[in-house]
This record gives sequence, C-alpha cells and structure tokens, in this order.
Amino acid sequence: MPQGDKSKYTDKQKRQAEHIEAGYEQKGVPPEEAEARAWATVNKQDGGGKKPGGSGRK
Repeated sequence: MPQGDKSKYTDKQKRQAEHIEAGYEQKGVPPEEAEARAWATVNKQDGGGKKPGGSGRK
C-alpha cells in the first residue's frame, strides 16, 4: 500500500477522519495539517486500516 492510500480503511474510519478534520479546520488549523492530524487520530484509535480476517489459535 503506497503512502497516502486510504483504500484499506473502512467507511466508518473515513467518516470519522472527515469529522475530525472538519473540527480541526474550525479551530483554524490549515487543511493539509488538519487532514494529517485526523488520520493520525483514526490510526491511534483503531490501529490503522482493515486487518486481514482470521481466527485466533486453532
């Protein structure tokens, strides 16, 4: 996955990032910085994009 590729994120994570980004922009943060902070926040909360499925121990 190239840097900046958001295809592995769920729709919920994308919506969360948009909402967080809007909040930063309302506080006067530049748009590029707001986007970076928003995705950093989503990554911190969820640990990144979708993980490959699978069961635990067999």
